[in-house]
Amino acid sequence: MIEQLEITLPAYRRGFHLITRVIEQYLPSLPEKGLINILIKHTSAALTINENADPSVRTDFENVFSKLVPENQSYYTHTLEGADDLPAHIKSSLLGQSLTIPITNHCLNLGTWQGIYLCEFRNYGGSRELVVTIYS
Repeated sequence: MIEQLEITLPAYRRGFHLITRVIEQYLPSLPEKGLINILIKHTSAALTINENADPSVRTDFENVFSKLVPENQSYYTHTLEGADDLPAHIKSSLLGQSLTIPITNHCLNLGTWQGIYLCEFRNYGGSRELVVTIYS
């Protein structure tokens, strides 16, 4: 059986945001076992799984990604939408737009210290759309 829903996330500031609980509040009752796939329908934001306890990890992620793919480089040609746009596209490709997570005992089977991050790479990205597909 396959079930699918769409979630609209509110606008988040640039950075890495723990959204596990936000997603969980929209989910129907999950099967005893299965898989869930979460896709972000954007090219300037991403999803990843990482540390859910210490918020300094998310700050460090932002700092590292800003150094890996800096803004305002003279060799960028895609610049009409602002200095943060092309770097946002590159960063989103580095992390990816979807996650697949096992479902066990009616719950997302994440590790103790794992959480789902929205990686917002635009200064003013706006609301973001997720497609959630549940396979049982």
